[in-house]
Amino acid sequence: MSGTAHATVTFDGRFAREFQEMAIPWRAEEVPEPHLLVLNEHLAAELGLDPAFLRSPEGLRLLTGNAVPAQASPVAQAYAGHQFGWYAPRLGDGRALLLGEIGHADGQLRDVHLKGSGRTPFARNGDGQAVVGPMLREYIVSEAMHALHIPTTRSLAVVGTGRSVQRETLLPGAILTRVASSHLRVGSFQYARSTGDIGLLRRLADYALTRHHRAAAEASNSYLALFQGVISAQASLVAKWMLVGFVHGVMNTDNMTISGETIDYGPCAFMEGFDPAAVYSSIDESGRYAYRNQPVVAEWNLARLAESLLPLLHDDEEQAVELAVEALGEFRRQYSEAWSAGMRAKLGFRDGLDDDVTSPLVDELVALMQESRTDYTSFFRHLGKAARGQADDARHQVPGTAGFDAWLGRWRALAPDADAMDRVNPVYIPRNHLVEEALTAATGGNLDPLARLLDAVAAPFDERSGLERYAAAAPESFGPYRTFCGT
Repeated sequence: MSGTAHATVTFDGRFAREFQEMAIPWRAEEVPEPHLLVLNEHLAAELGLDPAFLRSPEGLRLLTGNAVPAQASPVAQAYAGHQFGWYAPRLGDGRALLLGEIGHADGQLRDVHLKGSGRTPFARNGDGQAVVGPMLREYIVSEAMHALHIPTTRSLAVVGTGRSVQRETLLPGAILTRVASSHLRVGSFQYARSTGDIGLLRRLADYALTRHHRAAAEASNSYLALFQGVISAQASLVAKWMLVGFVHGVMNTDNMTISGETIDYGPCAFMEGFDPAAVYSSIDESGRYAYRNQPVVAEWNLARLAESLLPLLHDDEEQAVELAVEALGEFRRQYSEAWSAGMRAKLGFRDGLDDDVTSPLVDELVALMQESRTDYTSFFRHLGKAARGQADDARHQVPGTAGFDAWLGRWRALAPDADAMDRVNPVYIPRNHLVEEALTAATGGNLDPLARLLDAVAAPFDERSGLERYAAAAPESFGPYRTFCGT
């Protein structure tokens, strides 16, 4: 390929080269009329890509996989997975391609990956396409998560294809360019283990150590240390989800990364009225992936990773199981510690306060919020004002103020740090009615609501004049919210 951007950027094809058993060489379908919908210029710069080039016709061909740099080896990756608890031995990238790896400004590699680039051998009955709404949802929510300091895959661009895609109606097609520390998943290890090739499983684990858990490689049992590293990363990640009210919606094992990044923003949503049973996915009829179940599901998924890694943990299977069970036993402690520390920060508790003082306050507040279905995001932000002596906004969100006032008095007596609270309690999240407004407008060709929403969530902790509607709860007319995966 020509162009100054490609003279200085090198795509590696390491995964494609080293894991031919788990990668099928493939090319994206030709895009008839590529047109840029949104470009992440900051991320482009971090990857050494020239935004002006990416906006050019040649750049759009790169972002749709129709022009491939000489060093790149596009592949559809193979993986297995438990989907809603049921094991599927062969899933893989049915409508996605890994273009290759690229250097980031931090010195680490990033995967550059396409979503919606056409059918692959893993497509089963799918059409391989994606449509504008779900691809922009992933862009909005993943970039909001990044701004909230939650580990996540990133979105580089969404490109319209000029092709109509059949869903419930005909909708405009689009391709997302996703950037990740890697696309190694629990399901990747399940697939490798299912082949019976322990050499492949070992190579995959070594690759994960190199990409994500380098310190573990120095341990006496590096594969046990790898498992422990994934446990720690996921305990921290899920605690962060819970602390901002994020509901992933589809926590299948193929959607849990080894890196500890959030991946796959299909039927996801941010909880508004506090409800531990909150479910937004249209296909999660049993509530398996409800808000309150996310830590339990994460632990279950990690048990599936343990099963896959057993041959590497010890030559004796019984001892391997013992090591795995002992390691997995740390998940609940680590998750609880991460959540508790995060909740202490949200409530502005100063260092040195005893848990016997703070824990009852946390428990009572959670019960009050659940009883009143308090708007999760704005309530914590209003508590920052209450710490400054302005309690009306917070009190307004908790009907039956006697219980709340009693709680408020005991909390204020601990001198909460209001400025510290404002640094961790966001003003702006991708509120569901605003996301739907932006997606509907963009599907019809109007990108202005998308741009305004992205501007708000890019700086979620900084309250700004003129953005009041982006901090407000959904109107009652919005009704119960359901999301769809888009396939």
